[in-house]
Amino acid sequence: MNFNQLRVALYTLVHKEIRRFMRIWPQTLLPPAITMSLYFVIFGNLVGSRIGEMGGFSYMQFIVPGLIMMAVITNSYANVSSSFFSAKFQKSIEELIMSPVPLHAILWGYVLGGVCRGVLVGIIVTLMSLFFTDLYITNWFVTIYTVLITSLLLSLGGFINAVYAKSFDDISIIPTFVLTPLTYLGGVFYAISALSPFWQNLSLINPVVYMVNAFRYGILGHSDVNVTVSLGVITLCCAVLYGIAYHLLSRGSGMRE
Repeated sequence: MNFNQLRVALYTLVHKEIRRFMRIWPQTLLPPAITMSLYFVIFGNLVGSRIGEMGGFSYMQFIVPGLIMMAVITNSYANVSSSFFSAKFQKSIEELIMSPVPLHAILWGYVLGGVCRGVLVGIIVTLMSLFFTDLYITNWFVTIYTVLITSLLLSLGGFINAVYAKSFDDISIIPTFVLTPLTYLGGVFYAISALSPFWQNLSLINPVVYMVNAFRYGILGHSDVNVTVSLGVITLCCAVLYGIAYHLLSRGSGMRE
């Protein structure tokens, strides 16, 4: 397969994924916007007015980067896990694997679809947050890189989940029992520096802490974790998950049964 054919194959896969979630936008784009608006009202306005400042910022300003990142994490993961499992369930993935399309292109096609949805939801939530507080991006590179690499990481996680899933119920186990607790304990609603030394150190094994703090640094210029370390950890996790995802795809794990 030459470069032109590879480009067409990758474009087709990504375009298919984008059309899939755009076609059902009331289920994919609208719910995150409504949910985050409730967070802004309840936690930002009602609870935040009693808490006061955190990290030198109003509570609303402090939690907005974390809420944006939470929306990106959730939607990137959900898009790939549901889409790839549907392809498995319908047996269409077998035809795709046996086609001349390289496995890297297949993997990137699904993953970039998840990235597109995650970033689009992140933009929507960001625009909605402007109705509640003012945001000024202090570091564009860190902000954009964090969103893209986080969305990529969670898309790969969703792909791996879909590979191992045996039923539609299985693709909700990881988000419910792993991803949601890690997100809520990842410093979205509180500063890690406010915890005792023991809990601060324990929090550092949570990868979401690095995602939230790196993005908060890009928006507010404030982070409880060294931003270079945060970006390094996220990038390393991304490389590891990509290797695992490609290995599973090349073996046909859970797809040729």
